[in-house]
Amino acid sequence: MFIKALIAPLRWLVRLLLALAILFEEWGWAPLLRAMAALGRLPLLRQIEAGITRLRPYPALLVFLLPSLLLIPVKLVALWLIGRGEALLGLAVIVVAKLLGTAVLARLFHLTEPALQSLPWFARLYARWAAWKEGLLLWVRASPVWRWARAFKRRLRRAWRLGH
Repeated sequence: MFIKALIAPLRWLVRLLLALAILFEEWGWAPLLRAMAALGRLPLLRQIEAGITRLRPYPALLVFLLPSLLLIPVKLVALWLIGRGEALLGLAVIVVAKLLGTAVLARLFHLTEPALQSLPWFARLYARWAAWKEGLLLWVRASPVWRWARAFKRRLRRAWRLGH
């Protein structure tokens, strides 16, 4: 009983942090996907994307995961910069890497999802992930803080429209 009382707030905090990370991804995913789709209209990128959409499932998985692995050295450089006292530069590198990584990942997932979904284990894991994520987002959106923030945002937008 005592351990449960200690773990409950920690669980709540972890859940909140995960929800915030997911919300950040959700917030950025659609606009970044649109931006990458616009870039994908360039002739060379259009040919590359066409090739990606024709990949078999496992090569598609490799193409989807590769950018995440390529970001590891960038994040290590950012940590090195922070360790050298260049905290703002290190943070900027992390933020830019996160934005670019999310944009590339969003586009690659869009291009490879049909092939990835043909893998039974991936389809199962993705369905479980999507259900878990949706439950977590429902939990956040039902919270008083979320409802207050949404109402505050609406009031700000209304005030902005009235002022212009």
